[in-house]
Amino acid sequence: MTEPRHGYAAGEEPAAPPLDPRAGTEGADRDADPARGRHAAPADQIPADQIPAEQVPAVELVETGISTSSITAESSTADSSTPEAGAEAPVAAAPPTRTLLGPAEIRDLAEMLGVNPTKKLGQNFVIDGNTVRRIVKVAAITDADTVVEVGPGLGSLTLGLLETGARVVAVEIDERLAEQLPLTVQLMHEGAPLTVIRADALKITEIPDSPTRLVANLPYNVSVPVLLHLLEHFGSIRAGVVMVQAEVGERLAAPPGSKVYGSPSVKAAWYGQFRTAGKVSRQVFWPVPNVDSILIAFERRAEPLESEELRLASFALVDGAFQQRRKMLRQSLSSVLGDSATASTILAEAGIDPTERGEQLTVNDFLAIARAWRAR
Repeated sequence: MTEPRHGYAAGEEPAAPPLDPRAGTEGADRDADPARGRHAAPADQIPADQIPAEQVPAVELVETGISTSSITAESSTADSSTPEAGAEAPVAAAPPTRTLLGPAEIRDLAEMLGVNPTKKLGQNFVIDGNTVRRIVKVAAITDADTVVEVGPGLGSLTLGLLETGARVVAVEIDERLAEQLPLTVQLMHEGAPLTVIRADALKITEIPDSPTRLVANLPYNVSVPVLLHLLEHFGSIRAGVVMVQAEVGERLAAPPGSKVYGSPSVKAAWYGQFRTAGKVSRQVFWPVPNVDSILIAFERRAEPLESEELRLASFALVDGAFQQRRKMLRQSLSSVLGDSATASTILAEAGIDPTERGEQLTVNDFLAIARAWRAR
């Protein structure tokens, strides 16, 4: 059996550095190109249970470039010394089954598929099993859940989610990754309930089995739009955990009055309660990104805050207020509400001081302004 290409015997791959809760935050990757993100293609579902068995034997990965010794732990070595007379020969313990991908397997899979991870495509693959299991634990997944995962990549997090017994619906734009993922899962979790949808996560409006949770390592360049799109279109998603750029995550969970409170904070609060659940070191990714990441956990409101019409009106007000965040509301909202005088009148009717700024308002304050605006 061939050895992994990266020089490590199975089970001896170097572990990624531990999570660093003190990790700092740097600026985002400024050359990110949303138009070339990982989410733009027609939908094409590939249920794992419909893959012909002959396509996924262990030898399949050997023949196509991945050694099964990279994926399955080797048997432990028995004591080779001659046992004393009358003593029973030692019996080798059964090898533990590998259920997650390690650094060597991830690099081998990427090489086999011709995937060269790039910052512009938002491709930073998690190579640390401890991080994967930490995400799954924070998400509190059970075997009763249907989890939607966006951008599964080579399957690091997908395999961790499937360990819980939950059904996973993975949305992946890259055709090569979408085709390989069911094969990898079938090899390591035979018969696991996985469906792969090759689609643009920013355009998808249908997901089978009404997902109950969202768990994903979201591409940095489209993380907030993808998150808000899924919450808008899939009311069945009750909770979840997403890993995003630290700076973006802190904005999502920021309270009113915070200097990082902004449009994403208010829009996220429309759907439910968001909180930070710990930082993640950049060293657990391959390739290593230029920014640190953070886990954001959320729980959806039991009932929608208001109607879709008022949501759209509130979001228009939020956008106007934070486009000129240092200006008073009577000025920043004048382009949305008509003019400064009209804005002042509507704000007063909503019980909001026209001299306030957007960063001081809660989501309920913006909703009150929207109600007063629509009532005119």
